[in-house]
Parts: sequence; C-alpha cells; structure tokens
Amino acid sequence: MQLVQIAQHADDLARAAGFYSRLLETEPTGLFDPPGLLFFDLEGVRLLLDRNAPTALVYLRVENVHETLERLGSAVEMVSKPHIIFTHEDDTLGPAGHEEWQAFIRDSEGNTVGLIAFQPR
Repeated sequence: MQLVQIAQHADDLARAAGFYSRLLETEPTGLFDPPGLLFFDLEGVRLLLDRNAPTALVYLRVENVHETLERLGSAVEMVSKPHIIFTHEDDTLGPAGHEEWQAFIRDSEGNTVGLIAFQPR
C-alpha cells in the first residue's frame, strides 16, 4: 500500500498557491477551478489544497528547520519554535543517531503545518 494524496483545506487557492510554492520551493502541478482544487507533487504524493477539505495536520520533511524558517521569514506565523522532539537510537522511526527537530507554522489558510528535520546527533 502506498500513500497517494493528502488533502488540506484552502479558502483562497491563489493565496495558498503562493504560500505553498514558497514553502515547497516548487510550483503547483495542477489547478482545477471549478471545482476548487490545487495540487502539488511531493515526490509522488499529491498535496491537494481543496476548498471543501477539512483541516489536516500535515508534516513536511525539510533539510533544516531553522534554515527553512529563516528563508520563509515573516511570510509565516510561528506556532511552535524549533525544538528536538526525539533522538533516534535506532532506525524504527527515523535515521539512527539523529535528532528529530520539529517546528510548527500557520499557513496562509489558517492550517497548522509541521516541519521536520533529522540532524546528526
């Protein structure tokens, strides 16, 4: 089984396209309006921004949480500052010998988005 798509609520597709293009550093792969659907490709998993979708808590892997937040600057509202959530002793949930850093931001549509990075201990 493979994850194919994650849906996230977006009231304003143009605004969401700008926000997620900047966050993901890529352009949308599809816009269908009507009915109000905006797609991004996340290495084979579709991120769907949809006017009719419920809010979801989406976690995105980034190279470095601090650098991503610095790059985004004032374009994002910080919900939770970067912090180590877990240290991976083995590779059950992440690469062994790495700290898992997380931060949470608010997107342009009011959804919370988690950012995750794995940094060597």
